[in-house]
Amino acid sequence: MPKRHSEHLNLGEALNEFLKENRLQKGLDGVDAREAWKNLMGNGVNNYTVSVELKGEVLYVALSSSVLREELSYGKTKIITMLNEELGRELVKKLVLR
Repeated sequence: MPKRHSEHLNLGEALNEFLKENRLQKGLDGVDAREAWKNLMGNGVNNYTVSVELKGEVLYVALSSSVLREELSYGKTKIITMLNEELGRELVKKLVLR
């Protein structure tokens, strides 16, 4: 049975509490990371992106082009920085290109 609070919460606080109690933040983080990749990389890279998965603090990106994978591997630290700026917090610590 859910707990009832006697104090009033604003909607943002209530949603945050709901996410925390039901352990849904990891799933939302994965969706946010996918959206951030899509927004930052643009159509050129997204056409060759097969999947984007966030596991812990590691973002796994599967690409269908080995040439593109090699090119992106040179700028991994910059991509991680841009992703974290887009997300508004330090969510991605490592990027693995497959």
